[in-house]
Amino acid sequence: MILDIVIIIFLIAVAIILLLLEIFFLPGITIAGIGSAIFAVGGILYAYAISSIAGHITLAGSVLVFAALFVWMVRGKAFKKISLNTDINSTLTSVRDLNIKSGDEGITTSRLAPIGKARFNNITVEAKSTGEFIDENVVVIALRVDGSNVLVAAKDYIINQ
Repeated sequence: MILDIVIIIFLIAVAIILLLLEIFFLPGITIAGIGSAIFAVGGILYAYAISSIAGHITLAGSVLVFAALFVWMVRGKAFKKISLNTDINSTLTSVRDLNIKSGDEGITTSRLAPIGKARFNNITVEAKSTGEFIDENVVVIALRVDGSNVLVAAKDYIINQ
């Protein structure tokens, strides 16, 4: 009888340890998760083979022990040491805030095919051409200023039309 209890405790303990490893340290479904399920089912079935009362006690006890260990690991300071604690405090500056207006002249700093970079008033912004490809170092004129980019056309293209 004592050997049966030791076997059940061992199977359930291994199942709980493998399940906690699966949840907290191993991403996805791995051998630890499958092993945990096998050990848990084996331990509980072994307990039910002894008697239904032993099975009920084993099932309830293993659920309670798992829940207590899960809460302890989530709230514990040891878990906070390995967790990611990064704050994102960057902001996106709108092109409208950079004082670029329609009609301003700039120069492309990369090829616009049809989106690239252009420099207006010593500020590099994302620029979008009206459809044609514009090479690097071409003078462009801002046609419209949107929230995140500037619609541009090549200066010689506007003059020729």
